[in-house]
Amino acid sequence: MNSIVTENLAIAYDNNLVVADLKLQLPQGKITAIIGPNGCGKSTVLKAIGRILKPKDGIVYLNGKDIRSLSTREIAQKLAILPQSPQAPAGLTVGELVAYGRFPHQRGFGKLGPQDKEIIAWALAATKLTELETTVVDNLSGGQKQRVWIAMALAQQTDLILLDEPTTYLDLTYQLEVLELLYRLNREQNCTIVMVLHDLNLAARFADYMVAIRSGDIIRHGTPAEVITAEVLRETFHIDANVVVEPRTGRPACIFYDLIKGLESN
Repeated sequence: MNSIVTENLAIAYDNNLVVADLKLQLPQGKITAIIGPNGCGKSTVLKAIGRILKPKDGIVYLNGKDIRSLSTREIAQKLAILPQSPQAPAGLTVGELVAYGRFPHQRGFGKLGPQDKEIIAWALAATKLTELETTVVDNLSGGQKQRVWIAMALAQQTDLILLDEPTTYLDLTYQLEVLELLYRLNREQNCTIVMVLHDLNLAARFADYMVAIRSGDIIRHGTPAEVITAEVLRETFHIDANVVVEPRTGRPACIFYDLIKGLESN
């Protein structure tokens, strides 16, 4: 079963068509990584899926329903989307930011009830942030901040989480910390995760399904072994890549690459 399906999707900024006639199916209960060069339309597609960006044409189906037919509250109850480098209001504590995730479920004056507090506590525990609940978000490390935003998404109690480059500006330790958390949440909570990633090896290591995009077109989709190949990387990134199977994970890894002369600027 597919949680996200796009049909003839066209996305444009003003008169600049970024994505045309996109047909995409993202499997439910899996981790999907979208890869591609800068400006290829990865983030644009993610925004359209999350209904942040209105398509010029076509339809996005969420669990079989046209996403346009759903109210904003219904959308927030079904999916959480984390943009690149989100910023929290100054002075907000970890617990306060995570509590924002309960807003789509609030009624009346929006006061947190016992169930809301229980879910917030669970989200903090799942992301190992319980001891930091009263800490101001501004005082956290990059990896900790990303965990707070993920905790807020968990507090929404959605089955689908969309993340736009969740490891940007993080060092290697924090990148692994964030991706291992997402991997664990997927396996334990069975939530569907769709994320845009730049690091090919991390994408291949943690994703169940991958989509390679260039200039708004899908070059290849499938398992990491089907997408991380010399042929696909050549067409997607215009690089001559040496791809091997990493012995510890059994996943493909790109260990070296060169620009293909004459294609790098195309």
